[in-house]
Amino acid sequence: MPTDTMLKTGLHNTSEIGRLKKVMLHRPGRELENLMPEYLERLLFDDIPYLKVAQAEHDAFARCLRENGAEVVYLKDLVEETIAAPEIRQELTEQFLDEAGLENRRMRDILREYFDSMERGRLVETMMAGVRKSDIRGFETGRLSDYLSFRSDDYPFLIDPMPNLYFTRDPFATIGTGVSLHRMHTVTRNRETLFGKFIFQYHPVYRNAPKWYDRGETSSLEGGDILILSPKVIAVGISQRTEEDSIDKFAHTVLSISQTFEKILAFNIPKSRSFMHLDTVFTMVDRDRFTVHPNILHEITVYVMELVDGRVHIREEQGRLEDILKEHLGLDEVTLIKCGSDNPIDAAREQWSDGSNTLAIAPGEVVVYERNYVTNRILEDNGITVHTIPCSELSRGRGGPRCMSMPFVREDA
Repeated sequence: MPTDTMLKTGLHNTSEIGRLKKVMLHRPGRELENLMPEYLERLLFDDIPYLKVAQAEHDAFARCLRENGAEVVYLKDLVEETIAAPEIRQELTEQFLDEAGLENRRMRDILREYFDSMERGRLVETMMAGVRKSDIRGFETGRLSDYLSFRSDDYPFLIDPMPNLYFTRDPFATIGTGVSLHRMHTVTRNRETLFGKFIFQYHPVYRNAPKWYDRGETSSLEGGDILILSPKVIAVGISQRTEEDSIDKFAHTVLSISQTFEKILAFNIPKSRSFMHLDTVFTMVDRDRFTVHPNILHEITVYVMELVDGRVHIREEQGRLEDILKEHLGLDEVTLIKCGSDNPIDAAREQWSDGSNTLAIAPGEVVVYERNYVTNRILEDNGITVHTIPCSELSRGRGGPRCMSMPFVREDA
């Protein structure tokens, strides 16, 4: 490494645990200050983080990654670089307005003028933060019907904020030297993938990456459900937010085109808010060690998907999760490290604050939230090097260090 293909696409990711060399983050911004108690469910939040502290915690996360050898790039900067050409900026603006659900032409025209008046960085920041009605002027003149449409309800936004953006794992996933662009489960998050579409279509570094899935598909696939267990095996969660049809399409594309990956392990997990993605209950921390939420061990079913004569062949696996992982990863032993140990109270509390959602930065070395002290101690007892980061505000969004990071380049494990 680097390979010729990586130099062409800017991506190389064949493992969950290879030494992390380059990673994309999103530093929380004004979008968090557009959260309101009345609309938390609509925007997929349970609470409102305090932005100043959330940013300080996120900066500590980025600093931890840099201190351990990773280059950190930011989503906002990549989008800003992508739309340097006026015609690409205009294309993003028009598609963003299309997907914002604006039906009133006068409203759309005023918002276009509003966006066109901004320099690039401010434009991207505003798209992410959302647009309050109080930010806009212009409806005072013109047609009465336009004015009444603008004032027709008490909803305070013309365009919703994107408060989930700091969970960069979900809108797309880097796999091998390519990328999977996702259709998100909810309308609230689906607009986030527009930024990924433009980065991987126009950014001079990343525009040549092959695409394993497209945001225009009709069934949902999210990055928190995709784990690269080895250069040959990918795990995908059948979860609250990833559907079976999308896994079928994803598996066929990856297995038939990638020339690297040979099988998909589909993990059928409980469908609930607390278990929203596979990586909220299961992550890889070393070649033969994994974190797991103990409640899923008796509820999980694993299906093996392999390409046979050009078609995906599926079979259900039997036996313990440890044995299934040993077989498909060619390991002699597998250790499952239980979130919260065997104590049901500790397990439930720490899983809610993403005790199982570790980010491996090298084999046997992870970044975790400091508040999950029971699970962190167990990780250390199992020989894992643990880097803790503060999280009193970041954890309110229901996502951990893995959720907040999108690896672009890892060394092969």
